[in-house]
Amino acid sequence: MTSRVGVFSMFSFILPVDVATAVAMARFNMLHQRSPGSDAFLIVPLFDVTAFIIPFALAIYWRAKPEFHRRLVLIATCALTAAGFGRFPNFLMPENMFYAGVDVLIFLGVVRDLIVNRRIHPVYLCALPAFILGQIFVVYTYTHTSPWWMATARAILR
Repeated sequence: MTSRVGVFSMFSFILPVDVATAVAMARFNMLHQRSPGSDAFLIVPLFDVTAFIIPFALAIYWRAKPEFHRRLVLIATCALTAAGFGRFPNFLMPENMFYAGVDVLIFLGVVRDLIVNRRIHPVYLCALPAFILGQIFVVYTYTHTSPWWMATARAILR
C-alpha cells in the first residue's frame, strides 16, 4: 500500500508542477518580450512533460521486469534532455532541431541492444517512433503557429 501511495503522490505532484512551470515561464516571457511566440512555444514544454511522464510511469509499472524498466527509465531520462539541447548554439544544433539530440540518445540504446542482444527490444520499437511522431507534430505546430493551437495556448495563458 505504501508504494502505491508514494507513486500516486509523486505523479500527482510532478504533473501539476511541471505544467504550472511551463505556463508561468510562457507568461513571463510574453510579459517581458523575451521571446516572440512564447504562446506558440508552450506546446514544447507541455509535450516534454508528457514525453517524460509516460515512459517513467510505465517504468514504475514494469519495475519487476528489468528489461522493460531500465529501457523506459533511459527513455524518460533522454526526454529530459530536450531543454538542454535547445540551448546549444545554432552552429552545433540548428534551431528547432533540439529533439534530434533526444532521438540520438535513445538510438544509442537501440544500438546497444543490437550489439549485445542482436535484436531491438520492443520498448524501443514502440517508444522511438512515438517520440519522433510526437516531436514532428510539436515542432510543426509551434513553427507554423497553427490556429487551433494558438487559440488553445492563449486560453491556457489567460
